[in-house]
Amino acid sequence: MITAEFFDVGCSRRVAWERRPQAAALLERACAADRSFDAVVVGEFERAFTDRQFEHVAGLLALRGIEVWLPEAGGPVRLEDPRNSVLMQVLAAQSQREVVRSRHRTVAAMRVQAVEQGRFLGGRPPYGYRLVDAGPHPNRAHAVWGRRRQRLDPDPVTARHVRWMFAERLTGRSVAGIARELNERGVPCPSTADSERNRHRRGAAWNLRSVAVILANPRYTGREVWSRHQGAGLDGQRRTNPAEWAISRSLAHPALVSEADFVAAQKIRTERRNDQGEVRRYVLAGLILCGLCGRRTDAHWVNNRAGYRCRHGHSSARRATPDRPRNLYVREDTLLAALVQHARVDPDDAARYLRSRVMVVVHDHGDWSLAAGGEV
Repeated sequence: MITAEFFDVGCSRRVAWERRPQAAALLERACAADRSFDAVVVGEFERAFTDRQFEHVAGLLALRGIEVWLPEAGGPVRLEDPRNSVLMQVLAAQSQREVVRSRHRTVAAMRVQAVEQGRFLGGRPPYGYRLVDAGPHPNRAHAVWGRRRQRLDPDPVTARHVRWMFAERLTGRSVAGIARELNERGVPCPSTADSERNRHRRGAAWNLRSVAVILANPRYTGREVWSRHQGAGLDGQRRTNPAEWAISRSLAHPALVSEADFVAAQKIRTERRNDQGEVRRYVLAGLILCGLCGRRTDAHWVNNRAGYRCRHGHSSARRATPDRPRNLYVREDTLLAALVQHARVDPDDAARYLRSRVMVVVHDHGDWSLAAGGEV
């Protein structure tokens, strides 16, 4: 007799049962003292489990004296039976294979739509753009249902600020200087200008990263760009290699900057040379922490030599206040000499020495020490 039914709609099988609304409700009901069932029948393995999820869920239910039944097993599944154990491994592999195939097909189709059709594939519009109607959906079935295409169009309020950023950058102005003037002029930052689509952002002012991200976004050239980022688990995203981006062959929306100016702006950002024209090199970049505030120091070129600096959270996008702590400055050559004497390593191997031991240098104005640093 069926006493209850649980079915998650629109929830990926890759999500753990504890994070699926209906599946979590089933597990909660199974723990209740007055539950009305002693077995769970799964209609289709591939819709309920992937990878090793079955073993985990079956184990939880078994602790409550609840069996799991599957059509493929012809009844209750008993993992201590070698035949059932092998069957579950085969079903898990098939489920995982279906996930991978579906993902590849979807990604391939979306890449073609972006490259060949310049289609907007969803997401938040970049700062300086808004979404406008672009006619009926190209898929006839979707068009019959009333769905419409969308495309990017310059926002009458914010587009001029994007053009101004690129113009200032092409004059050689720093990212910090651009952010500082935007704040002083009271220009709304992305999270303020479109708060409805940026609920995950709390910033109320421009910072270096927000300006740098805009100056590095190729969509301002009028081409649709897709797959710039990929999911990194459930906690965030990682930027993909530019060679993997899907870029439309033709212009898909009005440009806010020419392609030539965009490329020129990227060169200004990447070419950092000293007075002799040599590319600046920081051996210990990312390996020095501030002993006062715990932040990772920034690479800082001063007096024609490499160094590191910590401003304890202060940003050049804002005016300095008299009461803020004194900046921490560290000369690379001085620190390298101390590391060579301490670890007996070659200066060129100092960074490799620290990374191989997952260590960082903690510096506090006049003193330094080594500490566990996690991933660097």
